[in-house]
This record gives sequence, C-alpha cells and structure tokens, in this order.
Amino acid sequence: MFNLASEATPAGGNMLITFLPFIAMFALLYFLLIRPQQKRQKSRNMLLANLKKGDKVTTIGGMHGTIMELADDIVLLRVNDSTKLTFDRSAINNVVQSTAAATEE
Repeated sequence: MFNLASEATPAGGNMLITFLPFIAMFALLYFLLIRPQQKRQKSRNMLLANLKKGDKVTTIGGMHGTIMELADDIVLLRVNDSTKLTFDRSAINNVVQSTAAATEE
C-alpha cells in the first residue's frame, strides 16, 4: 500500500545540490568584483596616507602640482611659482614623482 522506505530517506544531499549554484555564484562575485575593489581601496588608502611634502601629484580633476603643506584632510598644492591651491586629501589621484624618487636622481 504505502511505500514507507521512500518517505524515510533524508533530503540532505538534495539540499546541498539546491544551494550549490548560489554558493558558486557568490564565490564568483567575490573573486571577480568584491576582492579587486577591496585591493584598489587598500592601495588608494596607502597612497593617501603616504603623501609627503614635495611630492608631485595629480588631482582627480587633472590639476598637476607639488605638495607644499599637509594636514589631516587638507593638501596645499603649488601649481606654479605664484599660485597655491587647497584641496581635500581625497582629491589626490596619483603621485607623479615622489620626494624619495626625486632625491635618488
């Protein structure tokens, strides 16, 4: 009449197969999107933390200048002989020439 053996089988293996595509998609998203973004953010934070007086930098807007003064979140750039501009530290895009590299030349 009733097949009790088929009703008593555990569904643990079937549950793993159900969640396996979701686990695989999360792992793929982690390694393709999340991890590279964290690495870029870490390197950008290191760049902003290692700014020094005398570094030649470029801002996000494309302004080139030399760092004259540094505060916690403010950078004073010398653009030419008579022009000094104040920027947020986060506006610095990259270091063109570091003071350490300038002293080695």
